Amino acid sequence: MSINFELIRNPFGKLVLTTAEGVVHEGVAAVRAFPVQAPEDGIALVNHDGKEVAWIDRIEDLPAAVGALVREELSGREFMPEISRIVAVTSFATPCTWTVNTDRGDTEFVLRGEEDIRRLTADTLLISDIHGIHFLVRDVRELDKHSKKILDRFL
Repeated sequence: MSINFELIRNPFGKLVLTTAEGVVHEGVAAVRAFPVQAPEDGIALVNHDGKEVAWIDRIEDLPAAVGALVREELSGREFMPEISRIVAVTSFATPCTWTVNTDRGDTEFVLRGEEDIRRLTADTLLISDIHGIHFLVRDVRELDKHSKKILDRFL
């Protein structure tokens, strides 16, 4: 598949997009339309004003070098650790502190209330801590028995 833009990283580390018409947009950012359900599909490249200047249907359809730039930009922009195990909670009443294992390392966070646990699908949860950091539970069924037991008390 051919794309109708060129994407490079300048010496200052910023993405530079040049359209087929020759219009240059410096400092573009990649933004996922569906960060949890379809993280590789529907990527907008937006300028510094937040205006969309290019659309990517699927990252895998891009040339390898361009796809790598887009993935690199997305990983530097987003921070959503994925919880693999709930080790402990300080209380079953909120607010409480959760100790968890994630794909980004072990951490603790404060859950303000049960309303900060949102069900995205039947098996996917998004948990927000007191500082607004989002933690993802991609598949509740994949959690160990101990983690599920703790989670059940809050759902």
